[in-house]
Amino acid sequence: MLKEFRDFAMRGNVIDLAVGVVIGTAFNAIVTSLVGDIFMPIIGVMTGGLNFAGLAYSTGQASIAYGMFLQATFVFIITAFALFLMIKGINKMKSDKPKQPAAPAEPPADIKLLIEIRDLLKK
Repeated sequence: MLKEFRDFAMRGNVIDLAVGVVIGTAFNAIVTSLVGDIFMPIIGVMTGGLNFAGLAYSTGQASIAYGMFLQATFVFIITAFALFLMIKGINKMKSDKPKQPAAPAEPPADIKLLIEIRDLLKK
């Protein structure tokens, strides 16, 4: 059972997935900071000093923090857009490879014979 687990854990796609999760977590921290520390203050200034993180609706003892939801939505949109741009760039790099033009197909024997006859008749 340990050997099977080791074989499973050492397969290439499992390690690739683990690397992707670690990089994705680091990328998420960067985007969260970008939104929370740069974009949201700018949006707050544009909306007259509104602090989105502090927006909440209170009713009785319950408090609905819709400002945090708005901020999380901005984080999601910016993350999705950044990933879109990254994947678009990767796909462009893959498609920029020069393509070899396909060699023209060899005509069938009967077409070759007709071409030879045509050329002889021209002479």
